[in-house]
Amino acid sequence: MRIFYRGVWVCSFFAAFLLATSGAPAQEHQAAGGSPDQDASKTAAQAFKNVQVLKDVPANQLIPGMQFIAASLGVECEYCHVENQFQSDDKKPKNTAREMIKMMMAINQENFDGKREVTCYSCHRGATRPIAIPLIPEQSASATQPGVAPENSTGGKTPPKFEDILDKYVQAVGGQSAIEKITSRTENGTITIPGGQTLQVDVLAKAPDKRAVTTHGKRGDSVTAFDGQVGWMSAPGRPARMMGPSDVDATRVDADLHLPIDLRSLFTAFKVGGVEKVGADDARVVTAERNGRLAAKLYFNEKTGLLVRLMHFIDSPLGFNPVQVDFTDYRDADGVKIPFRWTVARPTGQFTIQVNSVKQNVPVPDASFSPPPAPEAQK
Repeated sequence: MRIFYRGVWVCSFFAAFLLATSGAPAQEHQAAGGSPDQDASKTAAQAFKNVQVLKDVPANQLIPGMQFIAASLGVECEYCHVENQFQSDDKKPKNTAREMIKMMMAINQENFDGKREVTCYSCHRGATRPIAIPLIPEQSASATQPGVAPENSTGGKTPPKFEDILDKYVQAVGGQSAIEKITSRTENGTITIPGGQTLQVDVLAKAPDKRAVTTHGKRGDSVTAFDGQVGWMSAPGRPARMMGPSDVDATRVDADLHLPIDLRSLFTAFKVGGVEKVGADDARVVTAERNGRLAAKLYFNEKTGLLVRLMHFIDSPLGFNPVQVDFTDYRDADGVKIPFRWTVARPTGQFTIQVNSVKQNVPVPDASFSPPPAPEAQK
């Protein structure tokens, strides 16, 4: 079956519609000609067949790069690739894409000292052909009515300090002491994927930063997991695929059971911005950086102080792949408030997990988060 997955379409059952930062499924990786035990030390040219332009990037960054192209042009894999023959050059758009990537790299090298200022999305904006004629924007209240602050504006007021926003968040969840008492969590519920199909899903978490999500499908279980150091995904009948470094950084945030009190250590800098609407409510926007680079945006409800949206920016050789997670249906569970519903959205699709039952501080073995042994090790 054809399932939408993080900016691309996959012809088979999905490997992981699970964590906000999960990468491409193992089927896609193998279809592209890569080995299932992809080594991060290999280049794309060493791990995949017929890579000509991005051949020197790390192997685990090639698929995120393809996802960025798909999202930037609003297309599926088959727009450039022959289905199940990813190494083939039979389609003209594939060769055109190679030339466009060369052009983009040259522009950045010659005009921006090699910094990635121009990307595929700079021109395409979700269309296969860039629009050459400027569009006339629709009039909005914020643009035409005096005294109406534009979106994400501070309204002329001094924004609150990040420390105050974070303290309000911690208290809204239940306080530091209550948060620290949570050592594990198991959640059972449903996941609704594109097309409206609903499947059973289980979420396991263990402090400080372990998480595993298992979706039960007709062909078997699909798993996305993080053991505190490495992240991995598996699909029925397929070997596990390891996450790349950028995915791991974002997944570590999603997996943190003590997120409200660990935020400071997960990022290196924070910048408080203005207010934007999330649903019907106002939310304060905080931009988070990691080592001088954009890593995430956090949206805190102005009234409750709760985190209602988290946007990850997953780096790839060609640009950032955005992943937006909206948290709703907060309920009390053993003294802490947690979201019972979250929706993960990408440029061209989304899925929703609804939790039906929660248990906390129950035994969860570490083996639940470890990747399965490689096929050779099982012999």
